[in-house]
Amino acid sequence: MASKLFLDANIILDFMLKRAGYAGAKIVIETAIDGKISPYTSSSIIHIVGYWLTKAYGAAKAKELLSALLDDVRILETDHETTTQALQSRINDIEDALQYHTALHHKLDGFISRDKKLQKAANQILPVYTPEEFLKVFGQ
Repeated sequence: MASKLFLDANIILDFMLKRAGYAGAKIVIETAIDGKISPYTSSSIIHIVGYWLTKAYGAAKAKELLSALLDDVRILETDHETTTQALQSRINDIEDALQYHTALHHKLDGFISRDKKLQKAANQILPVYTPEEFLKVFGQ
């Protein structure tokens, strides 16, 4: 079975906006499309990405891009208990805490992000990988 990995907003945005981290994000997304990993994200990540894509490309193109993404990436939801745990965690950034604890709750194998603060706050149960670390660990 493919590894279940959470994709943070910065990975999706790097890919869709062709930002500085595009090359690494592209490999992660291609690996997901090829079915070598099972990629997940949250509806709030889609909200964040949708905002920036709409600013860059307009609403119609943003919806088209997000719809294409959702052909390969599954959405995870967060319940009340997980939200409470996230707010009580040692992760100071609330959005990061919510995403990380959502991935923990759903027992994913890893979290892919360029966020160094989140990586430092992560625990061994759910490691946070940069795209480059993902490539080394998962041999893609």
